[in-house]
Amino acid sequence: MSLQNDLTQKVIEAVKQLYQVELPTVEFQPTRKDFEGDITVVVFPMLRQIKGNPVQIGTKIGEYLVENVDEVLKCNVVQGFLNIVITDSYYLNFFNNIFEEANFGYVKSQSNDAVMVEYSSPNTNKPLHLGHIRNNLLGYSVAEILKASGKKVYKTQIINDRGIHICKSMLAWQRFGEGETPESSGLKGDHLVGKYYVAFDKAYKEQIAESVESGTPKEKAEKEAPILLEAQEMLRKWEAGDDEVVALWKKMNGWVYDGFDTTYKNLGVDFDTLYYESDTYLLGRDVVKDGLERGVFFKKEDGSVWIDLTDEGLDEKIVLRSDGTAVYMTQDIGTAIQRVTDYPDINGMVYTVGNEQDYHFKVLFLILKKLGYSWAEQLYHLSYGMVDLPSGKMKSREGTVVDADDLIKNMEDTAESISQELGKLDGYSEEEKKELYRTIGLGALKYYILKVDPKKRILFNPEESVDFQGNTGPFIQYTYARIQSILRKADFDVSTALDMTMDLHEKEKELLKQIQLFPETVQLAAENFSPALIANYTYDLVKEFNSFYQQVSILGETDEQKRNFRIQLSQKVGEVIQSAFRLLGIDVPERM
Repeated sequence: MSLQNDLTQKVIEAVKQLYQVELPTVEFQPTRKDFEGDITVVVFPMLRQIKGNPVQIGTKIGEYLVENVDEVLKCNVVQGFLNIVITDSYYLNFFNNIFEEANFGYVKSQSNDAVMVEYSSPNTNKPLHLGHIRNNLLGYSVAEILKASGKKVYKTQIINDRGIHICKSMLAWQRFGEGETPESSGLKGDHLVGKYYVAFDKAYKEQIAESVESGTPKEKAEKEAPILLEAQEMLRKWEAGDDEVVALWKKMNGWVYDGFDTTYKNLGVDFDTLYYESDTYLLGRDVVKDGLERGVFFKKEDGSVWIDLTDEGLDEKIVLRSDGTAVYMTQDIGTAIQRVTDYPDINGMVYTVGNEQDYHFKVLFLILKKLGYSWAEQLYHLSYGMVDLPSGKMKSREGTVVDADDLIKNMEDTAESISQELGKLDGYSEEEKKELYRTIGLGALKYYILKVDPKKRILFNPEESVDFQGNTGPFIQYTYARIQSILRKADFDVSTALDMTMDLHEKEKELLKQIQLFPETVQLAAENFSPALIANYTYDLVKEFNSFYQQVSILGETDEQKRNFRIQLSQKVGEVIQSAFRLLGIDVPERM
């Protein structure tokens, strides 16, 4: 438990004894640097229940705590703020209890209820790009944080492997590919298929231009371009199960899946289960028909089926077209229900999807609630902003996307360039250097993206992210490596029991306070689906450690008890950094 949690009940108890009032909550904040204290109780909110002068109220509560709580050494009141000084023995006892706790801050699964986290969910007509990277990193990290908070988690994606966009790549390959394969071209399968998606767009635009030049209105030319009509016909054949089209679809999708698997492996993300749109696109229609009979939906004169959400501040939403075919919403309704059928322990889902789909998920969640599914109360849209580069926006049809594989390679190259400039790689083999560049480059990329609140748009600057100073992944990785260096140099027995009467240096106490916040931060990050809370906690911990490192002697300390404690404390900081970074999907190097 954190210091705040420990003290909450004590303050409530004090107020009950002194004023016969039951406080609903107690508000805390860190003590300001210019006042003595480890934690501060804010007295002003208590004035709703207790009438009186906030200084006098704070003083009385402080006196009660000093007299009745062993951990409280002394108190002081500044205006309406009660600053509490905690005994060194409290912190030493805390450290003693957690020192051998391998995964301090993590909670073992305590619930039979599982959460399914969906992320990635790409189209199979092009490679993964920078936007997919943010999606994957967020989804994977949130899944790991939820696990660490005590939840059972399934990681999944729904692969968009059907539709007109897939047929565009297939048709272009038929027309222009001349039998080209990943093996014959040396291209990753997803890159090869993406190349033909771009080729389709080029041919389509040329046909439109020719048609417009011969006098056809542009809108008509766009709808009647021969290559588009052929792609539409190919989609009809696929839906009818045409053997030749289905065989081509399977072959080209297979190339893409192989390419995706390589990217996922390089990025360090994985999945427990996969769903495919080709299997799910017919789901949901029976649910809509059942909902229609129960009055959840209504039918318009043309036979289309809708839901009226105007009472909830939204609008009417179509769920079945007049010809009985499904829309994306129908499919998503059916897929959500199918997942709970497949995994009956699911009691919630997290959808990692960009903020352009905010409205879609509001509607989806409302429909599922109206259909009476209890788990629909536990659905969450992990909405995130776009990622921009200094060079501007991306357009996949025109082939101007920032390719995920290229970006990962660029990050490794940037890490190599900066590491060589710093000149700290003496004694490394070429293989060790390569692995280090990869660890630093990927760590820089992941941390730069995950330290930002998901809802915010990001301007991603690769060079800035691989800075060894400031709030960056490499800065934190370097601190971890520094701690491992200290531990390697401590070639003597440091496992002696703590002297519980030892006086703590101010910097030791500050570091212990920061470590104590880790379990609370994991829970908070899980509740808010926010890896940014973990990232920025880790940066604060590292800043505190570096301040400690600069102001106290560790290996050079002459007092054996103090020296051993400082080495143990450094070791625990390293373990917490590693645990926190594991939740972000980031590795830490033993040497840098």
